Amino acid sequence: MTVARSQYTSLVEIAVRYLPRMLHVLRTEGVGVLLRKLRRRLHIRPFASKGPPTLLALDEPFDPIAFPRHAAPCVSVVIVLQRPLRAIHHCLAALAGAETRTAFEVVLVAGTIDDRTRRLARYPGTRLIQVPSSTGLAAMLDQGARAARGDFIVFLSDDTQVQPGWLDVLVQSFEETPDAGLLGSRLLYPDGRQREVGRRIDPDGSTHRLGHLDDPDQPAHGYRRAVDACSPAALAIRAELFRRLDGFDPALVEADDLAADLARRVRADGRRVYCQPLSRVVRFGPVGECRGEPQPGLQPQTHVPADETPRRVLVVDSYMVTPDRESGSLRMLNLFRILQGLGYQVTFAAANLEAPQPYVADLQRQGFEVLYRPHVRSIARHLADEGARYDLVILSRADAAAQVMASVRHHCTRARIVFDTVDLHFLREQRLAELLGDRGTRLLAEARKRQELELMRQADLTLVVSEAERALLAVEAPDVAVRVVSNIHRIFGSANPPEARRDLLFIGAFSHPPNRDAVLFFCDEVMPRLRAHLPDLRLKVIGSDPPAEVLARAGDASGVDVLGYVPDVDPFFAGCKLSVAPLRYGAGVKGKINQSLAHGLPVVATGLAIEGMHLVDGESVLVADTAEAMAEAVIRLHQDPDLWRRLSAGGLAVMEAHFSFAAAERAVRAALIPESSS
Repeated sequence: MTVARSQYTSLVEIAVRYLPRMLHVLRTEGVGVLLRKLRRRLHIRPFASKGPPTLLALDEPFDPIAFPRHAAPCVSVVIVLQRPLRAIHHCLAALAGAETRTAFEVVLVAGTIDDRTRRLARYPGTRLIQVPSSTGLAAMLDQGARAARGDFIVFLSDDTQVQPGWLDVLVQSFEETPDAGLLGSRLLYPDGRQREVGRRIDPDGSTHRLGHLDDPDQPAHGYRRAVDACSPAALAIRAELFRRLDGFDPALVEADDLAADLARRVRADGRRVYCQPLSRVVRFGPVGECRGEPQPGLQPQTHVPADETPRRVLVVDSYMVTPDRESGSLRMLNLFRILQGLGYQVTFAAANLEAPQPYVADLQRQGFEVLYRPHVRSIARHLADEGARYDLVILSRADAAAQVMASVRHHCTRARIVFDTVDLHFLREQRLAELLGDRGTRLLAEARKRQELELMRQADLTLVVSEAERALLAVEAPDVAVRVVSNIHRIFGSANPPEARRDLLFIGAFSHPPNRDAVLFFCDEVMPRLRAHLPDLRLKVIGSDPPAEVLARAGDASGVDVLGYVPDVDPFFAGCKLSVAPLRYGAGVKGKINQSLAHGLPVVATGLAIEGMHLVDGESVLVADTAEAMAEAVIRLHQDPDLWRRLSAGGLAVMEAHFSFAAAERAVRAALIPESSS
């Protein structure tokens, strides 16, 4: 457990605040669970810098570089030959060795035939195009683009060296960003200093590099963002759009002017220009600035600069968003996407400013700013410096909200403050106390209730995930403004009929205590009954950090396979016969049920597990609250394919109506955008 000296004060605060809860976890869940919770809360995983760029320094004689030949490349990399063979060879060598999964071709454009081009013509997998020596740069680039066979064209300067993964992230960004017309890479100097992350063009036409010579690891430079233009040294565009815009303007001479003019026409076409800093390209040449004076032939800009987003939202959660590990994070990520679509620039921070990869890069790639140590020392310090820029602040889960609420209230003077409960923690803990009959747990639940209700009263708005929780708060806190924004899911549909499926699925992170209790209950009380009737039946248990008690239930005799964390769970949703949610306590809307229903996989669940989910027993779910009833429901679903199909269709219909992106966008608009709810 690594703790920095500057964290000593926060450790004392945590010890005082959480000691009763820590003792409760130790008593009810064991030392192993307690240590995992402490490790997650106290061990800050720092941001992992990409470090210095990888550079090649090869000596002659240069052996020809071979590129794979693809019948249908996704990307055409167009390179106009302007520099000596050494620079071009190093450019191509870096391109060939950049660990690229995307199929691409290389199109070289030359204005003369000389020893340099004759040697390059022998590089396998490249295509060399000659154009008249008097042709300008715009025409040479257009000639290369006309020869391109890919869906995307990347114009790459011959004085660059691309870095690993540079091309894959550009293509992925086009796929994730429907309004992207033009994407540029982050440019670095050979020594690792930042050259630029896009460009701003002032109304008079003068151009400025963004982030020039700043620390490339600063959070502000790490995420995909809209800009006015990008450097022509590494510039990607859809081939269809480039041809529809008639390519580059032949009246312009300089590469920077060509890129700025193309960006202007892309925006005029209704698309946006983005810089994707996760696509890193080293460009050689002197340290310098873009020309600051207006350039002849360029039309002045009349739009608001692209990087000035009208609305900004800060989201603080208890820990990093890990959507492949727990349903609360998946809901959060999808909420980010909806807010982004509604015109917000999203800034996210984990309460302890941890920055584990690949999760930080996944958020940055999609255009979300992430705050992290050591560049941000504390959220309170960030709010003191930047709080006035936020229009909306969302504090997710009670612990994170309690940590920063006072600073938000003090510094975010124009922001609407929202407390996102994720689920009502006090309700979950009350139910655990009832299940255990434990006085200590009951006292903790009462303390949690006081904390959550106070946070609700300090916020301008409280979000819950179900109408059931909103109804409860109408009684417990009638003075609090409450809205419902539930779980958010893509709807996939059923991959296979029931006859092609087998086995049961349980999915859920074991950092969430109700999941541990549910699996132990199902393994001990339900599986023996099921195996007596279906001896070949197996239960697949998926979830990160399974505790020792759960691991001990695995084996051939029990029919239980404890798989732990699984990166790709889709095959299980496609292959399992049904999903089980045997939860005996908890609160909120259950992501495990949502995920299963979104894949058309029927669910057998307790009544508590489906609370607030709009599900009807026998139509979209089977409800069973005892071990005997649960075993009977599972056997019934195995033996009745018509029932299976009815539940599959009914579950998908509920997901579309209440948990789809369309449903969530309506709820978010009504809850968070004042003018839409008036």
